[in-house]
Amino acid sequence: MSETRRGLRCPVRVAFVIGDYPEEEFRRRERAALAYASPEVEIGIVRTPASPFVHGLTPAEVQLAAPAFIAAFRQAEEEGYDAVVPLGTLDLGVDGGRSVVDIPVIAPTEAMLHVASFLGDRFGAIVYHDDLIPLLRPIVRRYGMEEKVVGWRATGFDLPDLSANAAVMAENFIEGARRLVREQGCDVILAMGVTQCPVLLDPAVVEREVGVPVVEGIGAPLRLAAMLAGLHLRHSRLRWRRSRAFDRPGA
Repeated sequence: MSETRRGLRCPVRVAFVIGDYPEEEFRRRERAALAYASPEVEIGIVRTPASPFVHGLTPAEVQLAAPAFIAAFRQAEEEGYDAVVPLGTLDLGVDGGRSVVDIPVIAPTEAMLHVASFLGDRFGAIVYHDDLIPLLRPIVRRYGMEEKVVGWRATGFDLPDLSANAAVMAENFIEGARRLVREQGCDVILAMGVTQCPVLLDPAVVEREVGVPVVEGIGAPLRLAAMLAGLHLRHSRLRWRRSRAFDRPGA
């Protein structure tokens, strides 16, 4: 790895962790992530066997996925990546992972919320299905941003059904964004589900239609991860005390 004159890492290597998806679905997500690479930011893919790609996702599936994602963060660090990002706005394994590895572990929803805060004050969130709102609201609350998310909408499809209904989903997403702007004064749209946007729907298309910024959960965390790693910044060990459980042989 080379160093610039100002001591910043260049290029920065960021790992993107993708769970267990059907191969075509995996490739869609891989392409979406790699599109954010640049001469200064190298993006690599780490696969993990856990995945939220199920009908009727519940908190049980979310918590069961965490150990596999933490293992993937360890793999990324061992492979020499400077930072790591899990796919998906459920922020799978992030809190535990920060106590296990010494590279930045960037949570997509947390990154989206902070990026959106530079762009506006009233956020509108669009999810896949209404049943996911009770899962995502506590994540927003955890980051102290609940008062900024003033409206929620759903496109009406469960995750495994999105690709087969991409055209209708896109129409519903844009109409939901319009309503959030018009009816609730939202000045930023959060794509709270990366398969909707940017995997199947270009955020630039939505921005042109609704006239406000659209922040999504692949580009925002990947580029934020690269920035923190490039500046040699790490998570505070006062906040995330280093776990020794994973240092044992065979752990």
